[in-house]
Amino acid sequence: MDRFRTPRITLPLVLLVAAFLASPVSAQDEDIAVEEGGIDVPGWMGMLDGNANGIDEALLTMDGSALHARTGPNVTYWNPENTASGDYTVSATFTEPEYMNLNNHPHPYGLFIGGSDLGTEGARFLYCAAYGNGSFIVRGFGPEPFQMNGARAESHDAVNAADGQGEPVTQQIALSVDGDQVSCSINGTTVASYAKSDVVGEERLASTDGVYGIRFGHNTEGLVSNLTLLAD
Repeated sequence: MDRFRTPRITLPLVLLVAAFLASPVSAQDEDIAVEEGGIDVPGWMGMLDGNANGIDEALLTMDGSALHARTGPNVTYWNPENTASGDYTVSATFTEPEYMNLNNHPHPYGLFIGGSDLGTEGARFLYCAAYGNGSFIVRGFGPEPFQMNGARAESHDAVNAADGQGEPVTQQIALSVDGDQVSCSINGTTVASYAKSDVVGEERLASTDGVYGIRFGHNTEGLVSNLTLLAD
């Protein structure tokens, strides 16, 4: 008997695997560039992941007193005058007017802190972002991407979940530096906290001091209001 013969794969198994790979749950939607994109907010700048010099595939405008972002690729926005140092809290309210209106699965949006070398390939920052399905992530660039709470989004009761696709959902997100702790709060509840030494280092942030701003996942639309810095 040939111990190393190739096992036979039956047709039903092949069809099952093919169906799984083609399902919306596992499929990753491609970036859909925004037509006539760019930044139409005085003083603000931005960068797309993997393309530090390009920004025209996403759009940032004002909608009344709120920032209005609509993305193709993942994008990070900031105003270089918005800086924080020492102990502080940066907070903002994020509203997804129509949950998953541009995508086939939830995408994140949130705040970043500790920004340095923004607009270059060596950009560094730490961000906390919520999804409209009740989960969140804490990640960063140092300058290579790093993950603080795992490769997948983490569910938490504090994170609001939309009632369904096309429905609105709002999250209040805050990032705080307090002594040697860095924490993220969503809707008034701390969802993650880390020692400063875990987020600052050779392959992490240069410092928790730096520029703060907002970040959106690809193919996502949202409003940002009440972007606020509270410093001790």
